[in-house]
Amino acid sequence: MDLELQLQAAAADDPAVAIAAGAVIGASNTPEATAALAERCDVIGFENEWVDLKALTALELQGTTFQPSAAVLKELVNKRRQRQILEKLNLPCPRWCDLASVVSAGGELPEHMSLPVMAKTISGGYDGQGTEQVLNRASLEALLMRVEPRQWILEELVPFEVELAVVVARDASGTVELFPLVETHQHKQVCDWVLAPAGVSHAVEARVRSIAVSLVTALDYVGVLAIEFFLAPSGLMINELAPRTHNSGHFTIEACATSQFRQQLNLLSGRPPESAGLTVPGAFMVNLLGFEHASSDYCDRRQQLERLPGAHLHWYGKSDARPGRKLGHITFLLQAHDAGLRRREAMEHLAAVRQHWPANG
Repeated sequence: MDLELQLQAAAADDPAVAIAAGAVIGASNTPEATAALAERCDVIGFENEWVDLKALTALELQGTTFQPSAAVLKELVNKRRQRQILEKLNLPCPRWCDLASVVSAGGELPEHMSLPVMAKTISGGYDGQGTEQVLNRASLEALLMRVEPRQWILEELVPFEVELAVVVARDASGTVELFPLVETHQHKQVCDWVLAPAGVSHAVEARVRSIAVSLVTALDYVGVLAIEFFLAPSGLMINELAPRTHNSGHFTIEACATSQFRQQLNLLSGRPPESAGLTVPGAFMVNLLGFEHASSDYCDRRQQLERLPGAHLHWYGKSDARPGRKLGHITFLLQAHDAGLRRREAMEHLAAVRQHWPANG
């Protein structure tokens, strides 16, 4: 793409440092490192949300361009603000309340909610971290004793039929491009696999598109945004928003006209978003999640996975494995046009992967 990429990396041995044009060493929430990065870059994007928003805002006032902007990022990295924005825009989401309001009410939930519920920290949670089910009164009381209530919210447990996700891109002129809607499957609250496209009705696809376009337009969002959904008997609900490229979009590297990563670079460099449609009938991505605490590069297992028919293996080069940590992913392109046959094809690939890489716990 003829672009020079500079990184802010937590350590010199972080995997991407070796292939970047240059790197500033410092955790993503280190203001000094971000200021040094700003001196090297025309525009800065994000691959996680662990940032110092005050520092970003100050740099933005000094002329640094962030994508998305610091103001928009501030609205989306906080789950309480996410819920407030969705309600303001009249977009569907689970019913929720502040945990602090439960404390103020003597431990009683508001009338519109009842146990069991899902507790979520308002910031910093990912891959199941910072979320837990509150099944009964005893577990609610235990949570209240263990956490700072002002930093948590409670949400209703949605009896969903399937979990869905979509990655949407919008440029500064308002052009919007959506990647295919996918089905995601979680194991122990971590994404296990992704099937594209999702086997849902055209009405659901149309509703997703309407929600995605409405959301990025209302926020004047510039960049790549991932939206996670629940599809429940009561309809479609937004679960969470991620202002970046997303695990649910990794399949796009092999399966789409452009990948989510190239799309992010298009927008960062001021180019219009490219067509994001599938170039094959479907794709199936399996996360290679850590199943033990180790420092292994799993060379033998990786070689076995690479020999699977049609396998496209991506290994991230992380130094340590731990249960649930995303160490890599493997993608298979699917040939079936029928949704049912495509799912069967995907499950056959999953069974083959499981022969060489166990599930997360």
